[in-house]
Amino acid sequence: MSVNKKYNYPPKLSILRFFLDAEGVRRNPIPYHKNYFDSFGDSFSIKIGSSKHIILSRDNEVAQYILQKNQRNYHKSKFQSVYLSKYLGKGLLTVDGEFWLRQRRLIQPAFHKQKMNQLVDNMRLTIISELDGLIVDKKIDLFPVMSELAFNVVAKSLFQFSIAEEKLNRIKYIIEEVQNFLIKEIRLPHKVWWFSISGQVKKHLELAEENNKIIQGIIEERVNSKNEVNDLLNMLLETRYEDSGEGMSIKQLIDEIKILFIAGHETTANALTFTLHLLGNDFDVQEKIFEEITRIESETDDVVEQLQKMTYTNAVLNESMRLYPPAWITDRQNVEDDTLGEFNIKEGTLIGVSFYELHRNPKYWENPDDFNPDRFLGEQKKHSMQYFYPFGAGPRMCIGAGFAIYEMCLAISYIVKNYKITSAGKSVNFNPLITLKPVGVEVVFSKR
Repeated sequence: MSVNKKYNYPPKLSILRFFLDAEGVRRNPIPYHKNYFDSFGDSFSIKIGSSKHIILSRDNEVAQYILQKNQRNYHKSKFQSVYLSKYLGKGLLTVDGEFWLRQRRLIQPAFHKQKMNQLVDNMRLTIISELDGLIVDKKIDLFPVMSELAFNVVAKSLFQFSIAEEKLNRIKYIIEEVQNFLIKEIRLPHKVWWFSISGQVKKHLELAEENNKIIQGIIEERVNSKNEVNDLLNMLLETRYEDSGEGMSIKQLIDEIKILFIAGHETTANALTFTLHLLGNDFDVQEKIFEEITRIESETDDVVEQLQKMTYTNAVLNESMRLYPPAWITDRQNVEDDTLGEFNIKEGTLIGVSFYELHRNPKYWENPDDFNPDRFLGEQKKHSMQYFYPFGAGPRMCIGAGFAIYEMCLAISYIVKNYKITSAGKSVNFNPLITLKPVGVEVVFSKR
């Protein structure tokens, strides 16, 4: 773009309103975002200082452009590349450019469908073991149960050999502590000095280092044992870079495993919690899943075949993730000046896409706030998939999407086959952190 070309941006949110709303946005940005979109349209901007701009959008064309069509010009923002990598290291989630591409090509084969099929039996047994003792006929807070389930599925899929319970519990604790502090750092940048001098940054960096040592110990134990085990750790140890024929360093392997724990644990727990809440308010949909599972199990004993036939269960999960996308927002910064739709934007513009709002944008969805799994069946599915981003899009689409779908279908089918679900309330509360985290979602399970 010529230096003489004039930059122009979407309608501007005043800096005064931005600061007046700042504390409310920190607590829960989603209601504020909705108000801004209702006021300004599908994209709006904020000007910070004399030249820095932020754009937030729920426009599908913007999402497609920065994530797919011109993704090479859009790198992850410093929120992800700096803040996250400080604690999580340099794994697929936090890096960009050639290093990211090299890592993606290396790790992709471990998540190929055939490899995922090999993990299904272990996944199913973990789910049965975790859900066998569900409390019945009593209201329970659902998210902690789903969080424990999802964490153990990831842990057992990564490390099939039994790892000491206290080690896994410590990993889980550290991940949650570090993530909660990360959110404070991102949402309260004016308090960075306080976080530093009060010792909070040091404390959380030490926790992250402790996590590294626990995971390193698990890896070294596996390497020294010479055992070949059918789990993700073994698959990752076997991967080789195309150019050198070498495997990942221990340090890189630790970073990728941390990312897998975070990306594969909380997002799945979120999606399962929201799905069960929606099912607990819709007994017809529950019964349709029950009928589908009963029919499929009468047709085949093969678990992979069963998963491939769960058309309706998949539609329910998709509709749940449309309403409550686990990764509810993403952001990018353009490396060079660019034209984004009708706007000429300067390099370094921070662009956020709210999947939560895009998934409820009435321009793309009829009755967008209604729970309707039929959107993802038959001819309607083709339309819906154009505007649907449960795992992102483009080359950086979540590498573990297939793993997550398998896990969620297995969990939902087991629960619906054995229990009836009743939600304690119609509405649902959530906390938009790095992921969209459900809060105080209560259900009652009763035996079928």
